[in-house]
This record gives sequence, structure tokens and C-alpha cells, in this order.
Amino acid sequence: MTDTAVNDSAVFTDLDRRAVDTLRVLSADAVENSPGAGHPGTAMSLAPAAYLLFQRAMKHDPEDPEWIGRDRFILSAGHSSLTLYLQLYFSGYGLQLDDVAALRTWGSLTPGHPEYGHTDGVEMTTGPLGQGLASSVGFAYGQRRMRGLLDPEAPAGESPFDHSVFVIASDGDLEEGVTSEASSLAGHQELGNLVVIWDDNRISIEDDTEIAFTEDVEARYAAYGWHVQRVDWTKTGDYVEDIAELDRAIAEAKAATDKPSLIALRTIIGWPAPTKQNTGAIHGAKLGGEEVQSVKTVLGFDPEQNFVVEDEVLAHARQVTDRGAAARREWDTAYQAWREANPENAQLLDRLQAGELPEDWEQALPEFPAGDALATRAASGKVLNAIGEVLPELWGGSADLAGSNNTLITESPSFVPESRSTSKFAGNHYGRNLHFGVREHAAAAITNGISLSTPLRTYAGTFLIFSDYQRPAVRLAALMGAGSIFVWTHDSIGLGEDGPTHQPVEQLASLRAIPGLDVVRPGDPNEVAVAWREVLKRADRPAGLALTRQGIPTFERGAGEATAEAFGSVEGAAKGAYVLAEAVRDGVVVTPDVLLIGTGSEVHLAVEAREQLASTGVAARVISMPSQEWFAEQTAEYREQVLPAAVKARVSVEAAHPQGWREIVGDAGRIVGLDHFGASADYKTLYREFGITTEAVAAAAEESIAAASS
Repeated sequence: MTDTAVNDSAVFTDLDRRAVDTLRVLSADAVENSPGAGHPGTAMSLAPAAYLLFQRAMKHDPEDPEWIGRDRFILSAGHSSLTLYLQLYFSGYGLQLDDVAALRTWGSLTPGHPEYGHTDGVEMTTGPLGQGLASSVGFAYGQRRMRGLLDPEAPAGESPFDHSVFVIASDGDLEEGVTSEASSLAGHQELGNLVVIWDDNRISIEDDTEIAFTEDVEARYAAYGWHVQRVDWTKTGDYVEDIAELDRAIAEAKAATDKPSLIALRTIIGWPAPTKQNTGAIHGAKLGGEEVQSVKTVLGFDPEQNFVVEDEVLAHARQVTDRGAAARREWDTAYQAWREANPENAQLLDRLQAGELPEDWEQALPEFPAGDALATRAASGKVLNAIGEVLPELWGGSADLAGSNNTLITESPSFVPESRSTSKFAGNHYGRNLHFGVREHAAAAITNGISLSTPLRTYAGTFLIFSDYQRPAVRLAALMGAGSIFVWTHDSIGLGEDGPTHQPVEQLASLRAIPGLDVVRPGDPNEVAVAWREVLKRADRPAGLALTRQGIPTFERGAGEATAEAFGSVEGAAKGAYVLAEAVRDGVVVTPDVLLIGTGSEVHLAVEAREQLASTGVAARVISMPSQEWFAEQTAEYREQVLPAAVKARVSVEAAHPQGWREIVGDAGRIVGLDHFGASADYKTLYREFGITTEAVAAAAEESIAAASS
């Protein structure tokens, strides 16, 4: 093919062309200068498309990266981080040329993959392929829900809360299964505010994608219900970057307000590198000095100079700041008019943006009567429906398990076009109940997108065992500090007859190993209410609620700390662990002989074991530990009060893998858990056969006391 420069003077001026070529050269220089490998090829060939988005297509204000009226841009192809960094530099988001030169180095603003919260203008962390595109569907969900909360009656395109979500995705993104899940939902939801540019360059690390990826992507997306266009820069036999055609395609995509849009952009990776373009050699490796010099020569740059940006070029590109400011002023006018016409909704927005919850909202939390046996999943559903009345920002749904997860807010319509209504669920474009279908991974990724792009609090439900399907998105939520909430029910062998395929064993331990994720396993229905309260107070990190299928007792409690006569207040659950029942001998609180530490459905086994041990003269303290993460946040003094170091005899009881408990119970401690898969039977039989019983806890306590005293 013959290399042909960027054309279309109606769209790009000579300075625009020079700017694009400068971006290509900077891409080559930055990767060449980085201490390790990099991804220069895609950044070079996507330079005109990314420049077109930031300079012409997108509504954004570089002086205020958090402006709520902005369009969102997500680089799902996060390995090509320079594609984004260079636009942020050219547009005036704060990056400097030195930052570009510091690509992939310690402490730089230009890490190997874009990181949310680290670099201004980065809407989400990307790099694990598929996550960006999948979460962009959540960005589009969130925009629609916010509009529905704040300005539902405005004509399409005339609300200050209307904006577009733009994505650049790679072949690898489209190969990942999570994008299929999320893209199917995007078509189903008719998300006309979502525009995806697929970089169809047909090269991956293993070179030609023909070896593994030959499906008709455009037909697939048309079948999903997307508006699909193709822009082929190779169609003439020469390589012609037809910017006007891409510009028209973006305009058509934005006009297709009843469907998400896919633009299949056929590019040649690494253009115009003379020997490495269109090969795997330029996907994830440096070009090499000679090839970089050749690129500069082809494009009319001095091959001996590096990181050169002509003043005229940068000044021209930075004019986008003026255009952004003008768009912001126009938006401000519409926004102020909306505020005056909608004072109550304006107050709601102010509260949400401030990260505040309503005054006295906690009064809506239900209290569960002592003695009743209730599954914590059922308690969670009651909590959701009670607080849903006072928290309009709270919404979510399930991966086809709403009835089992108890995630429905019963008096609210479903978030789905009315034409998708069923006999059971009434759809509303701005509804509140989400239906993800059997798409657990997409459910988590979409929840992340909503959490990142809006002040809404959003939850996604499934069985705990299927958190395995969600793990990449859950980990990314923790890495970003997204306030996503995961409702994981059927949290143990208590699931029963469905058997070992559905009974989680190692999931709690593996989820607790994720830094920045709060795992909360409430020990009775009232702990569920406290758990929801605390999770909603923490919008800067994700949380997972592990909830039972089977009913468990609701404890009779006192108003404060545990005493000889009364159990401790449920308020202790907010600290992650607390003394539920004190060690008592002859009616007096004493130093414990042994500490019994339980979570979730096993707390009541510890309570029963305490009573059994008391009959033999052993004074046991029962500690409910719904969240190890929350407990770790408490002061050393508080942790010592709950788990006194002098008491070496300790027993943990949790119907899950014992990993992680040894550091809590110590060398003399004993762990009652499950280090093997479950079986198909009723839950009572399983607990008995696998030795997770009151008797087992009591026996473990006797062993630990003996070990501690030896």
C-alpha cells in the first residue's frame, strides 16, 4: 500500500495535520524513551481519530475535568495509553511534555495504563481488555438515570444532563467476553448516548488476528441492536486517512439517539513506520532507533531531535480550551435556567455532588425483632425497600436472580425502555430496578461505570459463587476506589441442595485478599441494616455483602456494650468486629478463657458453643466479625479491647476456607471451616457432616485452651 497523509482540508487544516503527525512522532519518542516496552503502534495510527474526537467531536472543558456537562471519553484499549495522554497534553489538561517523556516511570503522571484519580482527564482505569468498553455501558446507564432523576421532561438533547460517551476499543477488547455481555445490554437498553470506535487494525501481540479472530463483528453488533458504520482507510488500495468520512460517521452516530453506535475504523497499526507498520512487532515493543528516525523523516521532522513540539502546533491544539470554555458558558446558561425551574431537583443534585446522605435517613432503616429466624438476604431486601424511599440515588439489580438476591425495590419500575416491559416487570426509560440477565461480569463492570461517572450508589446482585465471574471488575473497582456495591447471596454450603458447583468455599478468602475491597458478612438481620448503613457512608471504595440463603436467629441485644446480662449493641458491627456476648462466670463478666469469633451464619454457632462451654465452667467471649477490613481500620486500643492479646485461646468459625484466619486466631488457635468442596444435600445435613456445628466449636475451644496453656 502507498502511504498517504491525512487529508480532508474541510475538517483538518495544515496545522491540524502537523499536529497529528507530531502526535505520531511523540508516540514513537515516548516509548523509545521508556525504561521498558510500550505500545507505540496504535497510538501512532489512532492519532488522527483521537485528535478529531478531542478537537471537534467532544464537548469538554480542559480547565474543569470534572464538569458534569462534559462528554466522557474512555480508552478501552488502555495499553495504548499514549493515545489518551497525548490528547490530554495537547488539550491543556495539565500534562506537560516532560510528563510524556516520563512515560511508564516511577511517580509519573503517565503510567503504563491510564489510572483513574491519578491523571486529570482519565475517566477510568483501563488496561485489562474489555473493562473499559463494558464499563462505558455503565457510564451510559448512569447518564440516563441522572437525567431521569433531575430533568426527565426536557426534550432529547436539550437537557444540561445530556452528554455522549465516547470509547476507543481494540480488537482485544472485542474478543473479551465481558464486552459481548455488556454490548448486548447496551443494544437492549437502546443507549443512544454511547459511541464506540473500534480500531480494526487486525494486529495483536501474536501478530495477524486472522489466527484467532475472524468473526463478522459488524454483523454481531447489528444483531445486538447497535447502529453500525464502517470507515475503511484501506479501501482504495492506498492508505488514505479519510478524516471527513470519520467525522461524518461520528456525527451520524451521535444522531442515532435510539441505539448505541459502533464505528468500525479500519486502520494500519504503526503507520507510517516503514518496516514495522502492520506487524505485531509494533504492537507492544519499541520501534528501535533507526525506525523512529525513518518515521520522522517520512513525516518531515528532524530525525536527530526528540520530543519536539512546535509552538505554533501546540498553540493551535490548545485552542480547544477556548472552545471548551465557550461550550461551558452555553451550558451554564441552560443549567442555571434548569436550577431556577427545578429548585427541589437542584437541591438533590447539590446533595449528591457533595457526597452527602439526607438528614435523618438512618431512621428509615428497619429494626428486626429478636428471636425471628430470617435469612440475611431477606433482611437485605427489606433494608433496600425501606431506605429506597428516602435515597433516590440508590438503585441496582441482579444478574437474573432478583427474587433470590432480594434486590428489587418493589414499588419502582425497571430501568428498560417501555417496549421491553414484560408481564412481570414494567419498564421505564428512567426506572430504578436493573436487570442484567445472566451476565455477572458485565453487571459488575456496568456498576463500576455508573459509580465512576455519577454520584449514584449502585448495587449488582448474584450468588457469591459467581463472584468468580465478576472478579476482574471487582478488582478494578477496588483499584479505582469506585463505590460499587456487590450483593452476594447464598454465601456458603447453606445453599444446600444445589451442590458443590454453587456452594462457595474459597470465595470469601480470595475476595478479602483484594486490597481496598470491603467484604461484609453480617451475623444477623440487624447487622445487615448496619452493614448497609456503613457501606452507603463509604462512597470511595467498593463493598461486597455476603448474605445467607438460610434463616438465622435475630439476637436479643442490649443498648450498649455486652454485659453479663445482655448481648452487645448491633452498633458494634459498624466497627467490623465487636463483643457480642461476654465471658461470664457466676453471673459476673470475667477475663475470657477463650475467644469465639464468628461471621455470618456461624455467629449463632459460637453463641451456642458459649452456652455449652459455660456448663463445663469455661468462660467464652463471642465476637461477631462481619468485616475484617473495617476492624483493621479501628484503633489499636479498640482492637485490643475486642481481641485481647493475652488471650491466646481462640476459635474462628466460618463455613468457608480457613485461609486468612490463622493470623487472627494465632498458633494456639483453632479454625472451624471448610477446606474442601461441598455436596448436594439440605444445609443442616451439610453443616453436620462437615463438622461445622456447635459441638465442633466447643471442642475446638477446649483444644485451643489446652494448646494455649501448654
